[in-house]
Amino acid sequence: MKFIFLDKNTELIVPVTPPSFEVSHGINVETINIHALGDVALPGYGTLATIKVNCMFPSKAYPFNKTSAMLDPYGYVEKFKDWSDNRSIIRFVISETTVNLQAIISSIIYGEKDGTGDVYATIEMREYRNLYPIQTSSTGNKTRSTEKTSVTVQTYTVKSGDTLSSICRKYYGDPSLSLKLAKHNNIKNVNLIYAGNVIKLPSKSLL
Repeated sequence: MKFIFLDKNTELIVPVTPPSFEVSHGINVETINIHALGDVALPGYGTLATIKVNCMFPSKAYPFNKTSAMLDPYGYVEKFKDWSDNRSIIRFVISETTVNLQAIISSIIYGEKDGTGDVYATIEMREYRNLYPIQTSSTGNKTRSTEKTSVTVQTYTVKSGDTLSSICRKYYGDPSLSLKLAKHNNIKNVNLIYAGNVIKLPSKSLL
């Protein structure tokens, strides 16, 4: 299992497989109070995932290090600090899992604890979603903004064994939307997608 962080110029693989990670997933739930009925919970839309990874940056050539490991623990720390300070949008992937998303490094907590020079760190991230601007429309000599909420579109990187039907079942709960998803992504053959392809996942109402 590999924990991989990617930006436009860098691929950083965590040098020692972390002992644990946490990913939150959920929706907003609003509670309203109705006269003579009491509190009622109303389900909303999905929240952004929060990710927490506990990891170690080694200062020595341990047998459990990844082959790509640098023996410069504070070099790793500085890279994560740089991503955080510059508000960089990175891609975070955990191999052998479904975790593959864009994220922002919200914080890194780090330190030493055993006199070896190894650095232990907790990296916290927040999922990032792209926002697409709304174009303005022109009527006669007047130009006015189209008053619509910006549309948020997720993306999904195809893995071996995926089909458009399985992706639609996972994200929309309806495998029959595969033809519409193929059309949205300009995929000519609904049965032909490849590992590594990036699929745009608009809201269900836009398919």
